[in-house]
Amino acid sequence: MRVHLGLGSNVGDRRALLQGAVDGLAARGVVTVASSSTYETDPVGEILDQPAFLNACVVAESAVADPEALLGVVKEVERELGRTTSGPDYVRHGPRAIDVDVLLAGDRAHRSERLSVPHPALLERRFVLIPLLELDFALTTPDGVRLADALAALPVTEGVRRAGPPLALPG
Repeated sequence: MRVHLGLGSNVGDRRALLQGAVDGLAARGVVTVASSSTYETDPVGEILDQPAFLNACVVAESAVADPEALLGVVKEVERELGRTTSGPDYVRHGPRAIDVDVLLAGDRAHRSERLSVPHPALLERRFVLIPLLELDFALTTPDGVRLADALAALPVTEGVRRAGPPLALPG
């Protein structure tokens, strides 16, 4: 199954953490075949007072065909790289070492209590749409919405700046 993943980090060596996610996923059968450039992005959402993120999107070929199983792999890699989701210092939507989101899973739509694909906020986030469109300007959601049209409809208020080259591919 071909999947598009969003990677983000705003704690520590952000690029190394994004690369660690690519490498950790590959070791579990989710192998990146293309990476966007990296982008420095302003925080959005509920907590704006936090460090800027480094984001990238990747296309991966996944031996894990079930979206729920893929989510399990993603969560394992996040934990391995220091992502916490509980404890006294945990703040939901706050600073984080790594965040890996399943954005698209081929032409499949999937909805469960744990996972929605396409990602529910996919069409609302410039920091996701810009790197995704760098990978494939013709991308659409399973129901045919063009990502380029979604980006064109968004206000230009969210800061997204190219920060560096694509992440290294495994192998």
